[in-house]
Amino acid sequence: MIRTLIVDDDALVRSGLRLMLGGAHDIEVVGEVADGTLVAGAVTELSPDVVLMDIRMPVMDGIAATRALSASPCGPQVIVLTTFGGDDMILAALRAGASGYLLKHTPPEEIVDAVRRAADGEPVLSPAVMQVLIDQATNVAPTGTRHAVSEPDAGPAVSERALAAHTQLAVLSARERDVANAVARGMTNTEIAQTLFLSMGTVKSHISSALTKLDFSNRIQLALLAYEAER
Repeated sequence: MIRTLIVDDDALVRSGLRLMLGGAHDIEVVGEVADGTLVAGAVTELSPDVVLMDIRMPVMDGIAATRALSASPCGPQVIVLTTFGGDDMILAALRAGASGYLLKHTPPEEIVDAVRRAADGEPVLSPAVMQVLIDQATNVAPTGTRHAVSEPDAGPAVSERALAAHTQLAVLSARERDVANAVARGMTNTEIAQTLFLSMGTVKSHISSALTKLDFSNRIQLALLAYEAER
């Protein structure tokens, strides 16, 4: 069974999610909390595999709570489930360590599937969130136009982020960087193995090693870093 914790300050949302997930034969809702300050204690007590995390909560928001969970080496997978789809919010949550980001209008069956995928260590992103990451990777503005490198406001900041990302990636071996770039392109482990002519076990080993060296908790953080290095 996939042990799941629901974190949302809206009691109706928590009840709806409990009802939705309760219909799945392989998912067990082990608890609910209404604020980020209660998450760490609930995780320690209930040992969930997956946490469904709202962002806007009254005392500690979901991004801060996610960051705290990501600091634990054996923490649960976190899926942010929210009504807020702004670029800054999405990137902040993923950089904090969330392994998924879904909007609350996501169909119920997709939320259930997302819990299963997150429990298996797969990234879970709604189409709108994936577009934000693609825009980041290709340096596209929200309007759909590319930022010119020579733009005075965008250029230096982008260059600094790219330099910082390159510095972080320098701790990886050449093969680990190849795998990181493949992860950033959205490839599955199977696709990476086929493209780089590696075994599945070797791909998983490279990803695990890269995450350890970079002190990351999931492959989305690795993908974001590789994106930044290419900007």
